[in-house]
Amino acid sequence: MLILALLLAVAGCAAPAAGEEERPGPVPPAPVAAPSPPPRELPRGGRTIFPQHRVVAFYGTAGTDALGVLGEGTPDEAGERLEEVAAAFATPGRTVLPAMELIVTVANATPGLEGDYSTDITPDAARTYLDAARTRGQLLVLDVQPGTSDFLSAVRVWEPLLREPDVGLALDPEWRMAPGEVPGEVIGGVSAAEVNAVSAWLSAIVTDGDLPQKLFVLHQFTASMITEPEQLATPPGLAVVQHIDGFGAPENKRGKYAQLRRPGQLHPGFKLFYDEDTPTLSPAETLGLSPPPDLVTYQ
Repeated sequence: MLILALLLAVAGCAAPAAGEEERPGPVPPAPVAAPSPPPRELPRGGRTIFPQHRVVAFYGTAGTDALGVLGEGTPDEAGERLEEVAAAFATPGRTVLPAMELIVTVANATPGLEGDYSTDITPDAARTYLDAARTRGQLLVLDVQPGTSDFLSAVRVWEPLLREPDVGLALDPEWRMAPGEVPGEVIGGVSAAEVNAVSAWLSAIVTDGDLPQKLFVLHQFTASMITEPEQLATPPGLAVVQHIDGFGAPENKRGKYAQLRRPGQLHPGFKLFYDEDTPTLSPAETLGLSPPPDLVTYQ
């Protein structure tokens, strides 16, 4: 018994004396749960884009101004100019959220190495614009002109960037060619089913990453560019915008907007051209459209 008592004492749990009630040892503290990471938000706050925000964007591609104002100067210079232009669209109850709509897959008149009449810019070039946008609390929207490829195949290349919380996606059906068609020779088009395959894929990325809502933009300036538009889906995690393009006189642009808009189904968007519009509508005139666009883009 003496030996057993000594061993228990060494172990820090001495045996109780005769007649003494055995007492339990110290209770270890309960493990402390690691704090949950804060939810990721949009650059200027919140987890949803509309109706809290009105998005104002510059459109173009890297390294050239031939496709839009975004390519004029450096990404930082474009970001600074965008801030000034977007400020004019401020209205009570809405935060202006500037965005860079960067054409990352550019349609070509020649087949190219892949034979699909399109070329991707480099991921490094795209991230340069993302860095410039983040510096100013702006969104980046990746615009895809797929040539003869289908949209889902074309956008999958950009999945790493689309998993970022402040990167959205735009599809440009004008440049979605059927086999045998050449960009620039005909106006392309896409089915609602093909668009829905992309939006379902992008919605899953938002859900898997617990990301804030993403802008999902569909460009259109003729009725035939999106077939069966009434079947376009609006899946969770996406703010789906029907962006009505087309340049020319104000009465023509207003007429196109009235003809194509689907405000009960999709968020309205509207494009302004610096050079091709005659003249370019002012911010006040643009906000006077019915309904006022949720997304305004300058090219």
